[in-house]
Amino acid sequence: MSTTHGRSGGIRRARMTGATAGGAALLGVAALLAAPATAAHAADPEPELIPGQRTATPALVEGIEEPAQASGSLAEAAKKHLEQKKSRYRIADPRRDLTAGKTVRGRTGEAVRFQQKHRGIPVLGGQYLVRLTEKDGERVVTGTSGKYFTDLTVGADAKVSEETAVERATASALAGLSEGGASNWTKLKKPARSDATPKKADGPKKPQGTKSSLTGKSHGLVVLPQGKGVLTYHVTVTGEDPATGAPVKQEIYVDADAGFPVLSYSGIQAFDAPAGHPGTTGSGVKLDGGKVALDVTKDAKSGAYGLIDQRRQWGGSKNPITTYDARDVDADDASGKWPKGLKDVTSPTPEFGKDATESGAVDAHWAAGQVYDYYKSRHGRDSLDGKGMAINSLVGVTDQGLPFVNAFWDGQKMVYGGGDEENKVFSADLDVVGHEMTHGVVEHTAGLVYTGQSGALNEAVADYFGNAIDVTATGNEDSPEASLIGENLCRTQGPKDCAMRDLNDGRTTGKDFLGVTYATDSGGVHLNSTIFSGALWDIREDLGGKRADRIVYKALTEYLTPLDGFTEARNAVVAAAKDLGAKGADLRAVNRAFDAHGIVKGWEKAIGADSDKILGDLNTKRTGAGAGGGWWATSKSDEEGQEAYSVYAGRTSGAGTPKLISPNDGRFHVYADTDGKTVAWAAYGADSVEVLTRPLKGGPVKKLWSAGTTVGNVRVFGDTVAWQESSPFGQQRVAYIKPGEREPHFVDGGRYDVLTALPTLQGGKLGYAKVYTDESGVQQVSTEITDVRSGKRTLVPAKGGRLGISTPAINGRYLYWLVDDIADDNRQGLRRAKLDGTGLTDVIPEDSDDAYFWGLDASDSALTLTQWKPERGWSNSNLTKLVQTDLDGKGLRRVSCNRGEQSYGAADTGKRVVWIDGTTGHTDLVTRARPAGNCS
Repeated sequence: MSTTHGRSGGIRRARMTGATAGGAALLGVAALLAAPATAAHAADPEPELIPGQRTATPALVEGIEEPAQASGSLAEAAKKHLEQKKSRYRIADPRRDLTAGKTVRGRTGEAVRFQQKHRGIPVLGGQYLVRLTEKDGERVVTGTSGKYFTDLTVGADAKVSEETAVERATASALAGLSEGGASNWTKLKKPARSDATPKKADGPKKPQGTKSSLTGKSHGLVVLPQGKGVLTYHVTVTGEDPATGAPVKQEIYVDADAGFPVLSYSGIQAFDAPAGHPGTTGSGVKLDGGKVALDVTKDAKSGAYGLIDQRRQWGGSKNPITTYDARDVDADDASGKWPKGLKDVTSPTPEFGKDATESGAVDAHWAAGQVYDYYKSRHGRDSLDGKGMAINSLVGVTDQGLPFVNAFWDGQKMVYGGGDEENKVFSADLDVVGHEMTHGVVEHTAGLVYTGQSGALNEAVADYFGNAIDVTATGNEDSPEASLIGENLCRTQGPKDCAMRDLNDGRTTGKDFLGVTYATDSGGVHLNSTIFSGALWDIREDLGGKRADRIVYKALTEYLTPLDGFTEARNAVVAAAKDLGAKGADLRAVNRAFDAHGIVKGWEKAIGADSDKILGDLNTKRTGAGAGGGWWATSKSDEEGQEAYSVYAGRTSGAGTPKLISPNDGRFHVYADTDGKTVAWAAYGADSVEVLTRPLKGGPVKKLWSAGTTVGNVRVFGDTVAWQESSPFGQQRVAYIKPGEREPHFVDGGRYDVLTALPTLQGGKLGYAKVYTDESGVQQVSTEITDVRSGKRTLVPAKGGRLGISTPAINGRYLYWLVDDIADDNRQGLRRAKLDGTGLTDVIPEDSDDAYFWGLDASDSALTLTQWKPERGWSNSNLTKLVQTDLDGKGLRRVSCNRGEQSYGAADTGKRVVWIDGTTGHTDLVTRARPAGNCS
């Protein structure tokens, strides 16, 4: 049986240094030593070279002054340099494979940023920068850095249609939102009734009158730089979370050969006027009571004044800074699009009154101007894109009419929630505004991918500049609260209690780095950000604001590339510091800051665990694990995360060598389960998804079913196999097939309107979650048990509430499930019934202090649950952990004391459990035979 898804040193002068540690955290890809780079020509100054990872092109070259082509553009001169030094850079054809992007003008010269293309297709994170300056009237190259992947050989022909890729990306995003539960079902629009059981692999048609909660848009083909390369479609999925109403924007990359989503991350980077004249000066009162000057514009027809600032960018692009009243707008409608219902913020006089204050409009407008002024005066940057783009702010958005307590940058504008009784509107703290708008600067410079270490760097840079802008504008450089983020957002709490993060929290990689899967916080982008931003803030306190800000800005705009990790970012900051003249004690201070936060070579290898690793570096996403009869089954890619996933199986004791179960046919083999005799799983191909089985003792692979929809939650016991089918429209149904049969049985005839999901199977009994209508016509959510031999179905009636259930698990005696019956409560209780539907019992009541559960699995003698703690902020204690009890819910104890995320717990026999553990920053399958007990 298997559970359903859980919540989720310095540069030294040398021809060649050792390979950098850390690096890009793309799908947990392991770092490989690069081929040696060739030293520069003897006539040139000896360069400082840092080799790249998984590439022969160096990650950083500095300390050179090499003549560049004098005529033509900077981009042409930069490409010519790369051609002339081919033995150093190993870029076969720069003119063919590099597309010039933005040229950044810095204080010591200019940098050209190139995008790598493979067979004409963009490579995710493949960017290389060439830095040039003028010396004695001549153009010279002073250094290069970035990522150019030299080993890519993948073809450019997609087997999967773009339409299929969009459908599967949308279904994957929906599945990720509803992982672990059925609480969102009652909020989905009910599809039209269909009683027919499909007899072929046709996907469900979109029901008449039903609107999907999510929509996908393809951006075409992109190569993921894993191994020899993975050809994917890049799809952006937007819409609304059907359970919470929160806005959704997921960037999903779908394998173009098999159609399986291999990478996804959030595109919402949340804080966890007519051009006729330059306007006039008005004023307003911020939420903290301070009166501030505002740049406003008077409408020639109405005579009203609006929050439209045309002064700051006047003479350039003339794009204004505008603030809108969005108090009648839902956050989902404001994400990635321009919503209806926006209102101009106006006043009959230049002095804006109480309503503009309480909506957060005064704060947002003033703060946007402060952010613009900071980047313009300190870094010479004209708006977020460097080209004078318009800056738009929406204030007061809600969550389906309820308070939205957050803020985010969606790629084109700022969106601020209206707050609640405890929290002010999120524009009320300048460092939050600076943080979110800096995401726009990052997007238009380094483009740090919002997942894993690169995503944590994205957050770290946004935190650093958000705070730098705040203390610069307010003059609070030396305040003891200068390192706090969001400290002014609370209505009742003081700054230290209110702050969301503290850049002086002292976190290090050695004691605080939290390894998580990519389904959690996009791989830890907020969890681990202050490790790096803390080092940057230390540098600021040692070197002063102006010098440190320029160093970090130069590293961001002229050195960093999209998939950089902590160690590469350290190298970038150190190189930028040297480029700006730091040496001696100042350069030692820069290196000391990174040393103090544990950002040193090989830091990832120093994280320990108390579990036994039985299969390492899975490099997979959201496929889970299964266990039973002394065996486990899971999916694994190769060490580079390049290959389509294959199913492996082995003994849960760790004895013997894991067996490759699935064929190596280019499909993605996922959602594996085993009962100790047979392995069952789903195989994603270009045209269909198949349900497959294979005996553990060997023999051919057997195809049970071919579906045109998304398949997941595969279960096997005693030659009976069950699974869940889901459509992109939020429809779900459960199927099972018995030995010797050619066609599956669909629960309730396969009607999608019944909404069944999350199957669990053992001993001829199939349990699943079910939405049904009771005798009084009220829609209820509970469980049902089907006897697979006779087909008899036994409904377990709902008890009390009807908000939702999740994660059913069955053993030889009981059906267990997690239940959410208390509105506006984060807890889920543990409920059970006998296999005949009687004996309904709350084993662990939902109002229990321990009832913060998410995942569940059951063995013959123990229950394994995924538990989290509702603590403020991110920490080890509120990551998901595995706990165990007896069958009556007694003796709750931690399975493992590992400090990282523990998910996909799968119970074997007795107390032994396997799970996927992210402690070391990799996705490892690990095990323990007994609980660890109490963990400090």
